[in-house]
Amino acid sequence: MSARFQDQVIIVTGAVGGIGSAIVEGFLAEGGKVGLIDFNSQGGQAYEKELKKRGHAVTFVHADVSHFDQCQAAYDRITRDLGPATILVNNVGISPKTDGRALKVWEMTPGEWDKVVAVNLNSVFYMTHLATPHMVRQRQGRVINMSSVAGKAYCDIVAAHYAATKAALLGLTRHWAAELGEHDVTVNGLAPGRISTPLLKSVPKEINDAVAEVTALRRLGTPEEVADACLFFASDQARFVTGQVLDVAGGWLMT
Repeated sequence: MSARFQDQVIIVTGAVGGIGSAIVEGFLAEGGKVGLIDFNSQGGQAYEKELKKRGHAVTFVHADVSHFDQCQAAYDRITRDLGPATILVNNVGISPKTDGRALKVWEMTPGEWDKVVAVNLNSVFYMTHLATPHMVRQRQGRVINMSSVAGKAYCDIVAAHYAATKAALLGLTRHWAAELGEHDVTVNGLAPGRISTPLLKSVPKEINDAVAEVTALRRLGTPEEVADACLFFASDQARFVTGQVLDVAGGWLMT
């Protein structure tokens, strides 16, 4: 196993379970020190204990990233424990459903809209605002934003608030790439398609099978495949790549 991230400090939001955990495991396997931020307090504490038992340098912070003060506290705690981060992965995202289905615009309340925007979009600004000053000073940094194919094309399994926030991340990624490029900080994004995570257990098998059927590779993706793409963007191999959003969707969407 290579050590592309030896002793580098990485912050991952939405770090407990699914794609987040796969990203964490990928960085740790290559020598990184990882700060984990998640709303799942019990799961996060158990995961932190497990990772430390395996000899990894990690810090878990329970936080609601829709609030700037909690992002600030989480960033400060990770910096105190592990050091300042040079890699930030804005992975957190929620996609609420009612009775297993996505709400239509006339059914969605302003409060439901605001919550998704706060978690999926505002948190990305908050964490990037906190992490980039050190990156700029050091002239070294990577920011990876987790968008979605739902930000590029209509997906009937998600609601408008989710699609809107993921589309907004496409614009933020490109804008920040232009702003930060002169400081040797790159900003890239990932747009996963249907990925086999624990969240899909609530989705009927026939629906997932139908998605796989219209995907060029005829299957769903794995969290590890998204993590591999994330680690590429974070690595020196991608030092001349910025402002790009990579679909990790098996050919479900080709643009």
